[in-house]
Amino acid sequence: MSKFQLKWGILATGGIAETFARDLYPNPECRGVKDVEHTVVAAASSSSVDRAQKFLKEVRAPESAKAYGSYEELVKDPNVDIIYIATPHSHHYQNAMLCLSAGKNVLCEKAFTTNAPQLEALIKKAKEKNVFLMEAVWTRYFPLSIYVRDIITSGKIGKVSRTFADLSMIMLPENTFDDSHRMVNPDLAGGALLDLGIYALTWIFQTLYTTQKDPKAPTVVSAMRKYKLGTDEQTSMLLTFPATDARGEAHGIATTGMRTGADPDGKGTAGAPIRVQGEEGEIQIFHPAFRPTRTKLVLKDGTVEEKEWTQPGPGKESGWKNGFGGDWQPEGEGQGMFWEADECAHALKEGRKEGQYESLQESLVIMQVMDEVRKQNGLKYPEKIETLEYPVQI
Repeated sequence: MSKFQLKWGILATGGIAETFARDLYPNPECRGVKDVEHTVVAAASSSSVDRAQKFLKEVRAPESAKAYGSYEELVKDPNVDIIYIATPHSHHYQNAMLCLSAGKNVLCEKAFTTNAPQLEALIKKAKEKNVFLMEAVWTRYFPLSIYVRDIITSGKIGKVSRTFADLSMIMLPENTFDDSHRMVNPDLAGGALLDLGIYALTWIFQTLYTTQKDPKAPTVVSAMRKYKLGTDEQTSMLLTFPATDARGEAHGIATTGMRTGADPDGKGTAGAPIRVQGEEGEIQIFHPAFRPTRTKLVLKDGTVEEKEWTQPGPGKESGWKNGFGGDWQPEGEGQGMFWEADECAHALKEGRKEGQYESLQESLVIMQVMDEVRKQNGLKYPEKIETLEYPVQI
């Protein structure tokens, strides 16, 4: 039986784009996926064709892959099945609308947009064009995440009533970033919330919302510490989820920040920053929230089950590496972004228009939560990146 081949166009050529595209290179069979395959057929840089050409070489794209010096050229390429958007949060709405308007399927980096109304507009456009649209919350598609959700739905830890989730990383902003950096710059929708807090919220939602048959949106109260530029450097959120048939009211406590660390010594000494608690025990997920590789199940009957979840890949002596931000994984070990790519391939193969582990509706609810958090704490971004107008030059 022939494999379903998904042909990718990469929109932007920065660090996260390189990591994603590198993860498309290994044969999916090395992770037990035998019915789909991926190939990068095009990439576009907003700066130059040369940058796109260099990028394609770095990620081992086929020699036939096309390099473009504008995003407009990329979306016109008839050989591209789906476009991965890897620009800053501030640009997602404009970039995704460009792709969707051209009739392209889209995988868009998290956070999906700057605000919820923008996402509503993208969902409407995707439905109008009858194309696939998914937020690139890669963590949701890890076997580790599937295991955690299965533990919850199986009832093994009893009815779940609380999840704690933190993604904080000690990177003192005044020492680490200049004012133009995407992590702190309001023009790029900077701050901890949209970049790091989305992962804390991911664990809250995939344990207290995704696992329910008829999930309801939570209410939220929050607090925020601002950086000198007006963006957030620390945010804390308390989410209250209404009772469902499977459990009573549940609380999610999500925290994020730049001045403290979920794993300060890098050795796990501080314990698990993610804890899903039920009446019969809890499941712990260890740092980092975006790429965890260790879980611990602790039940009140004395059962303790620890698991390691290393990411697969072509293995040692393959000459292939991947990583992000200068931190490389061991030779032959994947970063883990291929799992979400596989989901896109399976969805298009099956005719689905959204991801199975995070619906567009759930992405929208999460964006609405972040909007409310910003509203409660007076965090506004410039109008040019909050607008629903399209096209707008940013």
